[in-house]
Amino acid sequence: MTVTVRFAPSPTGHLHIGNLRTALFNWLFARREGGRFVLRFDDTDAERSRREYADMIETDLGWIGITPDLTVRQSERLALYEAAAAKLRERGLLYACYETADELDRKRKRLAARNLPPVYGRDALRLTEAEREAYAAEGRRPHWRFLLPNFGDDPFSPTRTDIHWDDIIRGPQTVDLASLSDPVLVREDGSFLYTLPSIVDDGELGVTHVIRGDDHVTNTGVQAAIFEALGLAVPRFGHHNLLTALGGEGLSKRTGALSLRSLRKAGYEPMAVASLAVLVGLSGSIEAMPDLASLGTRLDFADVSASASKFDPAELDRLNAEIVHGLDYPTVAERLAAMGVPQDRAKPFWDAVRGNCAKVADAAQWVPVVFGDGFSAPNLSEDEQALVRAARDLLPAGAIDAGTWHAWTGAVKEATGRKGKALFMPLRLAITGVDHGPELAALLPLIGRERLLARLG
Repeated sequence: MTVTVRFAPSPTGHLHIGNLRTALFNWLFARREGGRFVLRFDDTDAERSRREYADMIETDLGWIGITPDLTVRQSERLALYEAAAAKLRERGLLYACYETADELDRKRKRLAARNLPPVYGRDALRLTEAEREAYAAEGRRPHWRFLLPNFGDDPFSPTRTDIHWDDIIRGPQTVDLASLSDPVLVREDGSFLYTLPSIVDDGELGVTHVIRGDDHVTNTGVQAAIFEALGLAVPRFGHHNLLTALGGEGLSKRTGALSLRSLRKAGYEPMAVASLAVLVGLSGSIEAMPDLASLGTRLDFADVSASASKFDPAELDRLNAEIVHGLDYPTVAERLAAMGVPQDRAKPFWDAVRGNCAKVADAAQWVPVVFGDGFSAPNLSEDEQALVRAARDLLPAGAIDAGTWHAWTGAVKEATGRKGKALFMPLRLAITGVDHGPELAALLPLIGRERLLARLG
């Protein structure tokens, strides 16, 4: 058996970090098992689904390093779902219901007033042919519910019917079908809700494992029953904990909270985002992993927390800085060129500044400091100006190289008696204009003698 998983986003907004968690759990599991990863766009909601969102989802996944083995769109597979619905109708397992949303809401409220669970009572099964014709004459169009197998001979007397499965993340799970309403599979306008197309696709595409958020645990019992009703193999299920924002609120594609698009535009590295998306809520430390293969070695379903995990942007900043500090020059060459860094000095420039960059884009602030001609020196005290003038006269002759800073400051220290911060800070301010930054030993050869002398007055 070839392990086959699927990631099934609805193209109704941008992917957020919680969506990425699901995608990566599937991707890493499939790669570890030598299996297939299917990207399925659940785009049957024609009103809200947009092709531009689907394109962006593919871009986001590609940025992370996830490339599907197969991509399908439910909007192109409607005939399969129609055939499945017809099969269920023929077997009496999909029945027409005519209640309006308001009528259903009133029924739920009446049940709540009697301290009863809000389970649909299958009233539509009691309708006579004449009553159905009367509803049709009123212009009512039915929605269609799946008849759950939770009864013996009388559908109006459901009995406890446990669906068991060994969840590959949460362990043994049980759902009682008698505690649930018959699910609506087809809307009044004939369009499909999520459930039926998903099951049909999982069966037709040979999906062996469904790995998704734990907000779908209860749905699993219903879906297992529909798989069996259609004669399809029931896949193994795994439900991981969800990510929330720091305040505990859920993430949403439509609000754009922590979207991959916004994180990419903000300059975060893909492996920083991927590392945190997977490792938050797992036992062990959260560390920046160098690639997806390494991240896959950290993913152990037994380590996944049972409760929701909060996504802390400060953790993302920390991981990103770790990754940036370790990036080699070829990885950032194009980005440095876009900042205007001269190609012949780009590698030593990056080696000099990367330790001071939380994002690659932070290197841009050091471009004018190193290569700029219109340098504006800060206000120095008379005493500091005197030190700078003395230092100018003591600048060693010859080419400026990695050893110049040490030799130069040694000479200034001996001539002036200055040491420590009193020596180094005025020089740093005069040379760079800021009181912090990369080691000057690495910057001086890039700044060059001409610019250096000009800045020293």
